[in-house]
Amino acid sequence: MSSLNLDDFTDLIERPDGGVRRDAEAYRERRIVPPGALGRLDDLGEWLAAAQSAVPVRPIEHPRAVLFAGDHGIAALGVSARPAGGAHHLVRAVLEGASPASVLARRLGVPVRVIDMSLEAGPEGLPDEVVRHRIRRGSGRIDVEDAMTLEEAEAAFRAGVAIADEEADSGTDLVVLGDISVGGTTAAAVLIAALCGTDASVVTGRGGQAIDDLAWMRKCAAVRDSLRRARPVLGDQLQLLATVGGADLAAMTGFLLQSAVRKVPVILDGVVSAACALVGQRVAFRAPDWWLAGQLSGEPAQAKALDRMALEPLLDHGVTVGEGAGALLALPLVQAAAGLAAELAEAPSPDADTEPESEPDPEPVLDSDSDSDSGAPSGSGAEPQPQSASGGEA
Repeated sequence: MSSLNLDDFTDLIERPDGGVRRDAEAYRERRIVPPGALGRLDDLGEWLAAAQSAVPVRPIEHPRAVLFAGDHGIAALGVSARPAGGAHHLVRAVLEGASPASVLARRLGVPVRVIDMSLEAGPEGLPDEVVRHRIRRGSGRIDVEDAMTLEEAEAAFRAGVAIADEEADSGTDLVVLGDISVGGTTAAAVLIAALCGTDASVVTGRGGQAIDDLAWMRKCAAVRDSLRRARPVLGDQLQLLATVGGADLAAMTGFLLQSAVRKVPVILDGVVSAACALVGQRVAFRAPDWWLAGQLSGEPAQAKALDRMALEPLLDHGVTVGEGAGALLALPLVQAAAGLAAELAEAPSPDADTEPESEPDPEPVLDSDSDSDSGAPSGSGAEPQPQSASGGEA
């Protein structure tokens, strides 16, 4: 029996400040560019203002990419194009700056934090800050056994909460959340299918490195068999993570919920972070108000989860590489929205555009010596006018 009461998050998580959002909308209406002319960037700026409780919105100055790593036992069935237990190679590539996420983060000036929750390989050769939260080596094959024990799930969840607190305390003002895993998309598909009440074929995708049709059929069967084990524990979200999740997914769920408690916005990357967010929504229904969907990866399970949470992706580039790469691509868009919301000049007042009407020139005043309108001189010196031919004066 777990000592962790997830229901507490329902009371702890508040929505972003609606009053501040209305103030941000009014502030935006006074800018030089008409409301709506910047499209969705207007909504993003107002959302950030509500999340920060600040008008005008503050710039995003201290973002951080946080990546949770783990191996999943289900990969032994050949459901991934990568070798089972090979996530440590991906982790090393990130740490060495050779992965797509590393390149993007370096270009954007975003520090990257990697947390090993359940890599199959030993911790040797990895920095202490990477391995200090490790729960176990790999996870169970979720089609036939639990991913981990309930105690391990609780420890992983609490680790995610602690990491969120560390980030908030260090001044991180926005998190790009991603995963580094082998087999993680299969576990994510199971969670999403279970929570959305759909069949395996509806949520099974091709993974980060696309698999062929035969591997897809194996993956679909693995999701189907795992779903049978997930459905009986749907009422207990921590038990669900222990049964068909993994230590990395449990930690990501705890991280997401505690980030909402600490009012730190999070950009979700792909299907794995979407699955954890969906579990988080079941725990605390207000939590998704603190999250953005960075991109649409093309994984059907991700689209299903985002639709259930009413989160509209910022980008649609089909980036499936994981590691937070797709969410990193969305970060400049969020930063641009913050900058525009804060720095656009105020529109001039309508009164300032109206010049006062000029006084009409005064009518000239004619004295008795001035010329008549006919132009003839006045007085006795005027020449007589000729008479008409009809007679009278000659």
